[in-house]
Amino acid sequence: MRKLLLGDEAIAQGALDAGLSGVYAYPGTPSTEITEYIQDSPLAKERGVHSRWSTNEKTAMEAALGMSFMGKRALVCMKHVGLNVCADPFVNSAMTGTNGGIIVLVADDPSMHSSQDEQDSRFYGKFAMIPTFEPSSQQEAYDMMAEAYDFSEKMQLPVLMRVTTRMAHSRAVVEVRDKARPQNELNYKAQASNWVLLPAFARKRNEVVTGLQPMLEQYAVESRYNKYVDGADHSLGIIASGIAYNYLMECFPEGCPFPVLKVSQYPLPKALVRQMTDRCEKVLIAEEGQPFIEDQVRGVMPGNAEILGRLTGELPRTGELNPDWMKKALAAFVPDLDANDAPAQFSENVVGRPPMLCQGCGHRDVYTAINEVLKDYENARVFGDIGCYTLGFLPPYKAIHSCVDMGASITMAKGASDAGQWPAVAIIGDSTFTHSGMTGLLDAVNENADITVIISDNLTTAMTGGQDSAGTNKFEAICRGLGVDENHLRVVTPLPKNMPEITQIIREEINYHGVSVIIPRRECMQTLQRHLKQKKAQS
Repeated sequence: MRKLLLGDEAIAQGALDAGLSGVYAYPGTPSTEITEYIQDSPLAKERGVHSRWSTNEKTAMEAALGMSFMGKRALVCMKHVGLNVCADPFVNSAMTGTNGGIIVLVADDPSMHSSQDEQDSRFYGKFAMIPTFEPSSQQEAYDMMAEAYDFSEKMQLPVLMRVTTRMAHSRAVVEVRDKARPQNELNYKAQASNWVLLPAFARKRNEVVTGLQPMLEQYAVESRYNKYVDGADHSLGIIASGIAYNYLMECFPEGCPFPVLKVSQYPLPKALVRQMTDRCEKVLIAEEGQPFIEDQVRGVMPGNAEILGRLTGELPRTGELNPDWMKKALAAFVPDLDANDAPAQFSENVVGRPPMLCQGCGHRDVYTAINEVLKDYENARVFGDIGCYTLGFLPPYKAIHSCVDMGASITMAKGASDAGQWPAVAIIGDSTFTHSGMTGLLDAVNENADITVIISDNLTTAMTGGQDSAGTNKFEAICRGLGVDENHLRVVTPLPKNMPEITQIIREEINYHGVSVIIPRRECMQTLQRHLKQKKAQS
């Protein structure tokens, strides 16, 4: 059967066809569509596959470990910065091992289309001693899921699968199975001595995992996803990983004249790399992201070959690769290749259109009120967070002074207050608050920090498309449970007509020298319109 699928959808379908029992994820571009595809899948509904959103990536990883403990196959999905959030259970999962297979799917975002950095998740796989797969096409992404689950169960290790934005969000025809594999049966084979990471047990597992590394590398050498294809011209060899291999092939539709090593499974297959560096005068390394392969080749096994790539300027040090950059890097070796001198990342003929908050968005009224109040306070500081409301930094509001990571607004406001700053205001969204903000609020309550926290509640995870928010209709109870004084827990409706009330409440709570929480609550305009359409269709 053939289907036209996004890379994310191919991954989701591959997981379902491989006998998936549960997907655990927090929405984050460019990984969100994987879980959404599974949520809408008739097969997943028929089989009772778990697909509700997790509160954050750490809880997602830990829940997947629980499913694996019971012998079933689990998928964990996140964007690259989400891997930082779940680093503790992810790294420790190599020590526990697996019973049912686990794939940790991480979607990196080179060029930072919707992210704070260009983190390359392959470094996490190497650091944790966990095998890593990196598909070069949608078909490979689909096929790899079944093989990665089998490999996870065979080696009793999780598998990290790394994709990038173009792979996740581009479409191709994919040949899929006619029949999905059955789900694993529940079993009790997990050994407690592996899963209880007391030092005495963990040391033994560490010896096991470390001892597996040569075998994992040999499997990478033999993998059908890693292949060495010789060429007639040995003046240059090319190592290409993941989607960069596709870009290379676009440059040579009739076949590459140089030796090519395609890498899509790690640890790095050093034997295949040595084969190339021994035979070729120069080796160009093309990889999406940071110079992960290039660093390893340059450091330990260059042979007589000169190593070229991101570190030497043939390819850009930052940002996404594309076929134009590849042609530019190859132009010195293939004079008749049609290459631009300076491949453009953005068209000079297109006027920039910065993002903005939607018309009618409640965040607009919140920022209008904040600005109105804070103009009366000298050197007021507003600490922002990750979400649609981060756009409050841009004109016309220019209302926030920081945005670092999920949940940082509250803890940064507390730290600023500890330093003597007043007023210190934190603004955080509903989904981000439950993701990573609650612990910061508890710190603030425990020290009665002089901060004002604004939880701008639009009843959804709006920035990634309107997924369910874990704390909807629970925020007052959560804040009370964390110890916020009932007299300084205020709820408002952000509308222009309510501006006098909102500004008065913000001013009162700023002037209260302790922890106060204000919750402006109004549904996101996008989800509201969607719900109204659904209601109309049902009537």
